[in-house]
Amino acid sequence: MTAFSDRATSSNTANLAHSLDWIDAQLPAARAELLRLSSLNSGSFNVAGVNACADRMAELFAPLGGSAERIELAPFRATDDRGEWRKRPLGRALRIRKRPDAPLRVFLCGHLDTVFAAEHPFQIARVVDEDTLNGPGVADLKGGLLVMQLALSALERSPNRERIGWEVLMNPDEEIGSQGSAPLLNEAAKRNHFGLIFEPAYADGGLASSRKGSGNFDLVVRGRAAHAGRNPQEGRNAIALASAIAVQLHAMNQPDAGLTINVGYLHGGGALNIVPDLCVLKFNVRTETHDDEQRLLDVVNAMLRTANAHEGHALELRGGFTRPPKPVSEGTARLQSLLRASGQQLGIELSFRPTGGCCDGNNLHAAGLPNVDNLGVIGGEIHSDREWMRVSSIAERAKLSALLLLRLAAGESQWS
Repeated sequence: MTAFSDRATSSNTANLAHSLDWIDAQLPAARAELLRLSSLNSGSFNVAGVNACADRMAELFAPLGGSAERIELAPFRATDDRGEWRKRPLGRALRIRKRPDAPLRVFLCGHLDTVFAAEHPFQIARVVDEDTLNGPGVADLKGGLLVMQLALSALERSPNRERIGWEVLMNPDEEIGSQGSAPLLNEAAKRNHFGLIFEPAYADGGLASSRKGSGNFDLVVRGRAAHAGRNPQEGRNAIALASAIAVQLHAMNQPDAGLTINVGYLHGGGALNIVPDLCVLKFNVRTETHDDEQRLLDVVNAMLRTANAHEGHALELRGGFTRPPKPVSEGTARLQSLLRASGQQLGIELSFRPTGGCCDGNNLHAAGLPNVDNLGVIGGEIHSDREWMRVSSIAERAKLSALLLLRLAAGESQWS
């Protein structure tokens, strides 16, 4: 079992001041860069936009001298409104590696995509005040990409940089579940010692500790069409059955026990004089433990067996749990402790608390990699046109990750 052994002292802080001051000096340029990046649409299915964002990040990382590669991903697969599988192309992932044989290897991750499609009205970043930007992805996660770049730039300015190898992954599909990039995350988990993920911090500067797991499911309900006036009794109404199942799913919510089910989509029917023979229902599940996942699947499958026994109906469940729960492992707790110590040296008191949200940190935990996953900018109201971030937090959070890496490189803390 890998673990940290800490030999941290405060004496090295003065020696690190130059690197940290350098980060502060980059803030005006980073602010201008974020305004440009935010106004470049990179919705998950805007392949050209995602690739353009990757191109720009490759340019920003180029001075660090890592080995960069663009990686094609399998198309995203989902159920369409006709109940058929639909494939949609994705942009390329960008992976950059440097010193892969170093004694300590760190994985850094952030996503290129946003939830705002090319046709969404929210497209342009704007200045709210001296310390606040509003725009698509300013917090989630383009601000985090710049934090990552600045932290690594500070490490590369250190005479101790050779002690740490790093791998960066910027994936194009995190906002839709990292279906295509999941294998890349698993590979990275096997060859690195810990992970830093640059999702936005909470609005108060706090970070996530444990995270719930998540699963997305599609239910295709098929019935039998008939004339709504002449022979409705011969029809089998797919919408009616799907709606009944939706009510049953909603009734299974147990928020106090950590289990939540959100019926988020239901589509079917057409002309009002036809008994509808198709309905597609989609729902999301959040769980705290793997046992919860199996219990829920057992209940849902029993429900579907009963529904399938109705003559004239056929139901098919697709999907599954793609983000396993992320409790706080021993390694992650140690990493949190090291980050707290770095924060204290910078005058930042870090707090960690559980969340129902999930991210690539869940996947990395499942693959055995200790990680902290809210190391990006401070912001809020993400996934809405009110999304904002605190400009000064670019430098603040870059210094936090940089100081962690610099302390490790200087030998203040050792991985053993």
